[in-house]
Amino acid sequence: MGNTGLRPDEAGRLEFRDVQVIHDDSTGKKILLIEVRGKRGVGYCKSMPGAVFPFERLRNRPRPKKIEGEEGVGVGRRAVRKPPQGTVKPSPTDKVFPQTHRALFNGILDELKLKHDRDGQVRTAYSLRHAYICMRLTEGADIYQVAKNCRTSVEMIEKFYASHLANTLDAAAINVRQTKRRSAAKKPATKAKKAK
Repeated sequence: MGNTGLRPDEAGRLEFRDVQVIHDDSTGKKILLIEVRGKRGVGYCKSMPGAVFPFERLRNRPRPKKIEGEEGVGVGRRAVRKPPQGTVKPSPTDKVFPQTHRALFNGILDELKLKHDRDGQVRTAYSLRHAYICMRLTEGADIYQVAKNCRTSVEMIEKFYASHLANTLDAAAINVRQTKRRSAAKKPATKAKKAK
């Protein structure tokens, strides 16, 4: 999520068939092309190269085999699941994140004592999207392209990430001064005009 800018709910809906590993001609690197299904319908996202290896690990990791008709013993959260009978590679319709990734992320933050930032703000799974957008802006990425890749508007990025836009400003384009034109023949003011 930190390499794609996906919202937590978008990442939760991702299935393996929604993600392709492609070779990007403009960068010459492997990236992910993601078909995102979220609050704005279906959109597309291109990842940073750093997202490829974790995705390939998830795709190649065997998962417990689902057995039809077998349920855990008990009710609700206290249900005791029977041990899996073997493993199988995920199918294209399986979720990329089969468990709640928010709970896993919060567990990592708690363990590393990083649940709060230096201003006391709580870090959440949405913080990964925030980090992605901030990193892209500080690296000088075009704000319109970042907004398009994150399926949001330039106005929203300007509103919430304005503090990170300082590096994207072009001082030469901002600090333009026009020189005053002087007429070739300046006429001296006459005494009559001065009297008025």
